[in-house]
Amino acid sequence: MKPAGFRDVALVGVAESDLGRVPGKTAIQLAAEASARALADAGLRKSGVDGLFTFGFGRMGAVQFGEYLRLRPRYSDSSFMGGSTPVAFIAHAAAAISAGLCQVALVCYGSTQASDAARKLGGTPEDPRLPSSQYERPFGLPTPLGAYALAATRHMAVYGTTSDQLAEIAVATRSWAALNPIAMMRGPLTIADVLASPVIASPLHRLDCCLVTDGGGALVITTRERARDLARVPIVVLGVAETHTHQIISQMPDLTVTGAAATGPRAFAMAGLGPGDIDVAEIYDSFTITVLLTLEDLGFCTKGEGGAFVAKQRTAPGGDFPLNTQGGGLSYCHPGVFGIFTVIEAVRQLRGEGGTRQVADASVALCHGTGGVLSSSGTAILGRL
Repeated sequence: MKPAGFRDVALVGVAESDLGRVPGKTAIQLAAEASARALADAGLRKSGVDGLFTFGFGRMGAVQFGEYLRLRPRYSDSSFMGGSTPVAFIAHAAAAISAGLCQVALVCYGSTQASDAARKLGGTPEDPRLPSSQYERPFGLPTPLGAYALAATRHMAVYGTTSDQLAEIAVATRSWAALNPIAMMRGPLTIADVLASPVIASPLHRLDCCLVTDGGGALVITTRERARDLARVPIVVLGVAETHTHQIISQMPDLTVTGAAATGPRAFAMAGLGPGDIDVAEIYDSFTITVLLTLEDLGFCTKGEGGAFVAKQRTAPGGDFPLNTQGGGLSYCHPGVFGIFTVIEAVRQLRGEGGTRQVADASVALCHGTGGVLSSSGTAILGRL
């Protein structure tokens, strides 16, 4: 049986807040700033929002943010699965809209990770009762970096992947960032530069790792019928899927296989499309190994061939596989949960708003978010009406 889709639902507004290091603003303020801009982008008013999807503002995240914006939503969701959450929220919002539980959904996020210096090599303090505190941290595993380093080491051991191949991803992403005036890192980068940067957790170098920034992002989703009368080209949700496989890295079933191996096929089936139909891909790049594993698991290449797939700057501007066209978490921004920015860029590419980084004739885009330590996955396939 073919799964039902959400083609009656469309993304109609997207925006970032100010990015980088933004002293003097709280995470809620950055999320609110992005939300105001996304609603303006859609041509809608705050008073029309009746569905709220957010997280990260304490135990009652949506309630807290709703209070700040003076929203009283009919439907609310503050689930949290890490960096995949905003992509998964597309499905949650679409399901709520399709069921008549709300009509205009706001998906938003904000973080002051850089200003707070909250992301340290060893991670932030955790509840000592959690499995990671009992079974991994006492043995010196730096989180999350060490977990991704384990996955990279395993992939290299099994498939012969090299640090040079991972560096291809960082260099290609920087080339896209050079075309984005609001990207944090826009200077030239070579494979030699990546390999010469300090090893943070072998085999990952500093330039294999994402940025740490402040920032927020927001999406506005509504019915396709209502979208026809709004300011921007509506972008339809063709397929979407989510999953999670583990929380701590020692419990990952296979260090070389992520949840994208499940969400990719399901999202493609819902959309009635395949990997060859994607014009532009926006894939969470917390680390270069994250991208390589995800490309394989989504079916763009077979398992173990990710290194060859990204070789010779195939994913850079001018290559035949446009990837992370805003500069990704490696060079554009990374305020802790990058998934929402994959969707923002995909929408802009499908609208034809990419400027000098615009992918010609882009009509179908894939967004993928990864959460935790390769723990959760969300895949969305979007298209023009």
